Amino acid sequence: MELEEYRAIIEGVLFASGEEGVPKKKLMDLLGMDKSSVNDLIESMQEAYMHPSRGLMIMESQGTLHLTTKPEHASYYKRLLDSPSATRLSQASLEALAIIAYQQPITRIEVDDLRGVKSDRSIQTLVNRGLIEEKGRKDAIGRPILYGTTKDFLIYFGLTSIDELPPLEDLQHPEDMAGDADLFFEKFEKDPLNDED
Repeated sequence: MELEEYRAIIEGVLFASGEEGVPKKKLMDLLGMDKSSVNDLIESMQEAYMHPSRGLMIMESQGTLHLTTKPEHASYYKRLLDSPSATRLSQASLEALAIIAYQQPITRIEVDDLRGVKSDRSIQTLVNRGLIEEKGRKDAIGRPILYGTTKDFLIYFGLTSIDELPPLEDLQHPEDMAGDADLFFEKFEKDPLNDED
């Protein structure tokens, strides 16, 4: 395999891993390469990302690699996050929001289990939009964060309390909840999160 293809695989793996990143050891196993070879590839990629035309960088923290944005562009990302009406929520975020709304308080891992896929990016988007927030920690190993909806969530959907959520049909299996997430959103004549002003 060519070096360029290895670089492309590393970039894709780091992107797909989201906020959790990928431990360097795991990357070595995935690629079937030794530490020195992986280090050389990462260093060459880091140098390429330093070019002003690139908006991303590879950061290493405690042996884990992350694909992240450049700090010098932070003001633009802040403006993006401060204007929630500017972009639409993805289907993944809508699914995660519906699950959290009906199952709160709930951990990210529990949302992952119900959706069958990782939800860390969706949850981060929802936190950034002010639609969900931390509601404490679960009394379990690792004390994971519990999430629930916010007052802004109620305002967006014209609800006075969470008790006004439209009822979902009884589901045979909890994993069906992600597939039925649109039932929740279909109950509203107009979804303010998906306005295209």
